[in-house]
Amino acid sequence: MTSYRTVSEMFLDRVSLTPDREAFQYPTGSGWGRYSWREVGEKVRSIAGGLRALGMQNEQRGGIICATRVEWILVDLGIMCAGGATTTIYPSSTAEDCQYILTDSSTQYLFAENDDQANKIAKIRANVPDLKKIIVIDGKGGHDGWSIPLAELMKMGDDWNKANPGKYEENAKGLRGDALATLIYTSGTTGKPKGVELTHDCWVYEGTAIEEMKLLKLDDVQYLWLPLSHSFGKVLEAAQLKIGFTSAVDGRIDKLVDNLSVVKPTFVAAVPRIFEKVYNKVIGGAKEAGGAKWAIFKWSVEIGKEVSRLRQAGKEPGGLLAFQYSIATKLVFSKLQQKFGGRLNYFVSGSAPLSRELAEFFHAANILILEGYGLTETSAGSFVNRPDKYKFGTVGVPFGGTEVKFLGDGEILIKGRGVMRGYHHLPGPSSEALDSEGWLHTGDIGKMTPDGFLQITDRKKDLIKTSGGKYVAPQELEGKMKVLCPYVSQLVVHGDNRNFCVALVTLDEAAITKWAKDNGLGDQSYGQLTAHPKAHELLKGFFDQLNKNLASYESIKEFAILPTDLTEENGELTPSLKVKRKVVEAKYKSILEKFYEGSVERI
Repeated sequence: MTSYRTVSEMFLDRVSLTPDREAFQYPTGSGWGRYSWREVGEKVRSIAGGLRALGMQNEQRGGIICATRVEWILVDLGIMCAGGATTTIYPSSTAEDCQYILTDSSTQYLFAENDDQANKIAKIRANVPDLKKIIVIDGKGGHDGWSIPLAELMKMGDDWNKANPGKYEENAKGLRGDALATLIYTSGTTGKPKGVELTHDCWVYEGTAIEEMKLLKLDDVQYLWLPLSHSFGKVLEAAQLKIGFTSAVDGRIDKLVDNLSVVKPTFVAAVPRIFEKVYNKVIGGAKEAGGAKWAIFKWSVEIGKEVSRLRQAGKEPGGLLAFQYSIATKLVFSKLQQKFGGRLNYFVSGSAPLSRELAEFFHAANILILEGYGLTETSAGSFVNRPDKYKFGTVGVPFGGTEVKFLGDGEILIKGRGVMRGYHHLPGPSSEALDSEGWLHTGDIGKMTPDGFLQITDRKKDLIKTSGGKYVAPQELEGKMKVLCPYVSQLVVHGDNRNFCVALVTLDEAAITKWAKDNGLGDQSYGQLTAHPKAHELLKGFFDQLNKNLASYESIKEFAILPTDLTEENGELTPSLKVKRKVVEAKYKSILEKFYEGSVERI
């Protein structure tokens, strides 16, 4: 097996090994366009040459502020093959956040998706003195030469490459493995984001480890929609370079389900929120059909769960059960499988906890979700369930070469080549996160099962300790409720240093408006429904069901329905759809305080 030092070396070898294989699919006005690895190699050469023509030197930063699309990957590879390092910026970032990241990272060249993004940066131009040039992917650029279109940069690159034969390969292959490849700024819930320094060797390790575990192979087709500014998206780019499979790239979440039936992928990575939405839509549709269809659906799910239990134990159904499962598949499960294109081998879920109930429901339909775990600080991938070795309710077994141990309180420590170099310009936080022996303190609580699978309890900082001294894992409760209730969009359990737990809830607009019409409430607006007593009564029934299986100290005693859903635009969700817990609690502090008025606090 070939060993590489850098991402750029790995990329050049991929182009050389499989020049005529399909590398990418991307949406066009009339369908899907395609690039071979040879075509990708030519485009990346032009971008890298253009950056060298502008003056980029090794480890200088080239930033990207762009949604997930094939050009993001081409530009990222161009930056690294020019010897530079990529600063990732979420397209939803405010001008203030962009200013901080660009300044802290000393980014000199920035690729902006369109003129709107370029104009956002132009407004803070005076405050980012290091920034020399903006290159606009879809747009004309400015008249003063400070911003130019990508086509112009690529033309400059072609000219530079002709004038400097062999220099592109020399630059791309001459980097060290410990050279900076990527600066990813964590989308923390409080304070300024920290720049995580990930080296070329971090990504080479990730790509190689994924290949070695045979999670993906050359003939796979990936559907890639995850934010590439996030480490979960980036690690899939590294895996593709090492293995050589095809990726269909489109970051528009609203197009995801429709695109799956067209692209027909064999592999998709996603976050739990996507599975929750699909699950609630499937359950809601089956209930709405009612009568015999609902009865058949419920029967099929029960049969499917019986088959799932067997398969989790390494066995296959036979006899009557196998016959019943074939009928359930034909009548119910095949429709769900076709929604995902009909060729899917499995999903990989990460970024947030996946409820066991969700994993088992999809497995009943013969759709395997392999949950994994990692942090930005570990280049995303550290643990994952395998197609031939999985255990629901865990995040799998370690990547080859990754070590793990636990502190006395259960905190998970990770060591290996995927671990970051440190936080950019932050020696204090770096030494807090990385101890003298190179162990990363993750801030997550967990334990290993006897057969070697990692179970995550919760974020150490998110664990709720009630005033009675009891610990509550809020994410576990939130996941259970979202599976139980098809009308819930988001949920935040609160109760730290309080004498009981409460919840803030948002509703799924499509589900709740449909429910309202079906229950005689007419065409009320979303805002009206969130305040309607019948909506509160509806949710109370589901909370009562949830509480039946909870200890008294972790049961939800009160809840409030918020007037609007949580969004990334309002700063309540991260780009990977995780709730910014402290932001939400601060925003709705007055509601939370009312829950505890008159109660006896013991802090």
